[in-house]
Amino acid sequence: MGLAGISPVSQFLIARKDEAKAAADYVQSSQEDKRIVADFRAKAPNITTADQLMKDYSSNQVVLGAYNLRELMSQRALEAKLLTQDPASSTSLARSSAKASWLALADAFASMGAGKGTATATPFTSSMINKTITAYEQRQYENSSAMQKHGVGDALYFTRTMVSGKVQNLNDLMSDTTLLKVVEVVNGYDPDQFGALGFDQQKRILANRVDIKKLSDPKQVERYAEQYLAQLQVHPDFNKNDKPANMMDLFGGDDGEDGILALFGGSSGGDAVSEILSLF
Repeated sequence: MGLAGISPVSQFLIARKDEAKAAADYVQSSQEDKRIVADFRAKAPNITTADQLMKDYSSNQVVLGAYNLRELMSQRALEAKLLTQDPASSTSLARSSAKASWLALADAFASMGAGKGTATATPFTSSMINKTITAYEQRQYENSSAMQKHGVGDALYFTRTMVSGKVQNLNDLMSDTTLLKVVEVVNGYDPDQFGALGFDQQKRILANRVDIKKLSDPKQVERYAEQYLAQLQVHPDFNKNDKPANMMDLFGGDDGEDGILALFGGSSGGDAVSEILSLF
């Protein structure tokens, strides 16, 4: 069950009604988050270079958090490429990577990328600052312990990202670890075990399971998110990513029913094993 006895699905539906306000209230309740947002709002209008953005902790934290790319805080070389290369170029990392989140970041700072890291005017207009803060607040809220405990935060992120229209194909979806996790769980796959497969192998499986066109319909997306939360109630261990999968786990152990053999609707029979091995 969720907070104060409320089921995760009910908690999700309540939060969905006005997530932006709930997220803003959550951030305001944290002195650290509140300070970071205030610093960003004050400094952003004067930022015109990638170097300035990356060297200012608060501003970089807000921007990367808004684009669900917080891991780039420790991957400076990668972040630099995304901010100093013209995303309109087919050879740019953002464009060639096929990662929707990378491209979204690069496109937002295209004026910097076109100038090899320097924009003639700050990309942080009042509108962009407000949108960035709202997105950052929502991710902070969604990543909070209360929202993550039963998967509600991931369900909220999945819903607002899918209805935004930014996810155009399966590659876009799979390039976002949070979106991919939701899809894995809805289809009954343990994210740890499924993650042991290569990208192409995962894609071949999901291509027969995921209809991106249906997931452009807000009602379908919301139902999908509810299915995710329902699955986590049945398989709470799917919401834990602290145990690495080994090959025995991947194939379901000696006689387990929840290994990757289950992905193919089989047990430990030879046909299922053959189908799995054909992926390698």
